[in-house]
Amino acid sequence: MVEGTRFISVIMPCREEEKYIAKALASILANDYPRERLEVLVVDGMSTDRTREIVADFARNHSCIRLLDNPRRITPAALNIGIAQAQGDIIVRVDAHSTYPPNYLSSLVAWQEKTGADNVGGIWRILPGSDNPLAQAIAIGLAHPFGVGNAHYRIGAAEPRWVDTVPFGAYRREVFDRIGLFDEDQVRTEDDEFNLRLRKSGGRSLLVPEIVIDYYARESLAKLWRMYYYYGYFKPLVARKLGLVLSLRHVIPSLFLLTLALSGIAGWWVPGLGRLGFLALVAYILADIGFAGTAGWRPGLAVAAWLALVFPTLHFSYGLGFLKGFLDFYILRKKTARGGKGVPLAR
Repeated sequence: MVEGTRFISVIMPCREEEKYIAKALASILANDYPRERLEVLVVDGMSTDRTREIVADFARNHSCIRLLDNPRRITPAALNIGIAQAQGDIIVRVDAHSTYPPNYLSSLVAWQEKTGADNVGGIWRILPGSDNPLAQAIAIGLAHPFGVGNAHYRIGAAEPRWVDTVPFGAYRREVFDRIGLFDEDQVRTEDDEFNLRLRKSGGRSLLVPEIVIDYYARESLAKLWRMYYYYGYFKPLVARKLGLVLSLRHVIPSLFLLTLALSGIAGWWVPGLGRLGFLALVAYILADIGFAGTAGWRPGLAVAAWLALVFPTLHFSYGLGFLKGFLDFYILRKKTARGGKGVPLAR
């Protein structure tokens, strides 16, 4: 059902997304929202693959699509460029690594009108990035509580609920007038920072489980490690800037790594502490094997075996990134990373 005639600006940051961007754009164009009340701003981080060519082809055939340049190549800069160009009453932030259901835009507007939410988003249905056991294991791990904690937009929710953050939110235009734009220091956690800043200002974000986004997971452990390292790295910067106390799920991986490291060092002098670290590691390995077995047995033994590596990749990369971020942003008091160099744009 089409809901009203409010003008929507869809902003899609991207870089090197030739594999997925055609599917993402096609799914937005297939939405039931009136085309004359819609614009799609694709903000490209100077891609060197076929991404720009694919977007240009879409733009020639669909006047609602525009291609914009993002010289900084980072997601928050792309979002801010899009917002500055947007004409809409509602700003919808989407991702080139995903596809969207036909009622996506109309549902976001309907829930926003119904609840008065400042920001509305749906849940992820995480799909493998490739057709092999490793990619299947990564998709499972990214939606499993042992892998990602209690992030409801990943593991699901029974009913709509107010949350700290949602992926790919639909914002009222006045939100940006009230609290400002995305923080370009937050190279990898821009959504979390913005939505927490929105909450501090009295705004509300609504997660609607009936709105389902198909998100394509990374297909290799190296890409997964890189992505989660930077998620962890920028989390302390969010906390420092907003004066927040991070929840337990954000610090558990780094506390576990610290326990292993400190008990291993102290064990040279106090044998009991060394045993404590060893027992913690054994407990983790048993939990890892147990969850990998129960979550991966249906897809097959190969998927379960890879899943036993996916979980530690998620936890150790995030934990190491968090510790490095804590060192840089709390102890060394750096203002940000060095321009975001080397930090991947896409989710």
